[in-house]
Amino acid sequence: MRYNWFDRNLKWVYILPALLFVLVMMLFPILYTVWISFYEWSMSAITPPAFVGFANYIALFKDERFLDALFNTFYFTVVALIAEVVLGLAIAVLLNRSFKGKNIAKTLFLLPMVATPVAMGLVWMLIYEPTIGAANTILKAIGIHPQLFLASMTQVVPSLIVVDIWQWTPMVALILMAGLSTLPADPYESADVDGATAWKKFVHITLPLLKPTLIIATMLRLIGVLKTFDIIYATTQGGPNFKSETLNIYSYVLGFQYFKLGSASALLVIFFLIVMALTLLLIWMRKRLEAAS
Repeated sequence: MRYNWFDRNLKWVYILPALLFVLVMMLFPILYTVWISFYEWSMSAITPPAFVGFANYIALFKDERFLDALFNTFYFTVVALIAEVVLGLAIAVLLNRSFKGKNIAKTLFLLPMVATPVAMGLVWMLIYEPTIGAANTILKAIGIHPQLFLASMTQVVPSLIVVDIWQWTPMVALILMAGLSTLPADPYESADVDGATAWKKFVHITLPLLKPTLIIATMLRLIGVLKTFDIIYATTQGGPNFKSETLNIYSYVLGFQYFKLGSASALLVIFFLIVMALTLLLIWMRKRLEAAS
């Protein structure tokens, strides 16, 4: 029996509306942002956008505030990402074992991840409050002088990193626990027969088998950490003295406080290219691992 074109392509007909919606919702903002980045516009209905070419991009790389925001973004991302992956892996391995109260421990551990980031930012503002905050209360109890935390130009970024680690390490652990549950039991049984220690089994069996899942978790958190906005804006708004200002925060300031839509769009295009480049690098690494295995 021969099918007509509609019958042969029925599966595409069903998903076409959703596919078109996603493409429009993704492509239009990206293309519009790229277009605006070549213009100078203050969101005025009276003054139309003026074409300036690559002037917005050139001006950004001469802007010390942009360069500081770029550094802050990478500093925040690298430290938070490494800590979250390492801690997430350790917690996943720990929770993968059988022990009494395991389900309760998992539930409690995952609670920070389901909380609203802005609400958590406000809670941590109270914790970090220099005079009556819980953090300084604990420090005083163990004989350490009170700290300024979010009000300190040197402590603000590490303090925000702690908040991000606290909230998003459970996500990494959850992904890795799913990966650990799919690992075959045969290599571990052979290692037990050979008398391998727990550390050797972890290094020579668990890590190699878990690498693809580990890269996926790293990629998801890399994108998430790079795009962090809500926690920073809710707590410091980029202060003090722009010391916690990241590319996301600075683009918001340029666009909706200074009304420099062209410069803000150029910054977002640069930021998008950075995220894409790092994501593609991790995808390439994962494919290399799959090909090697």
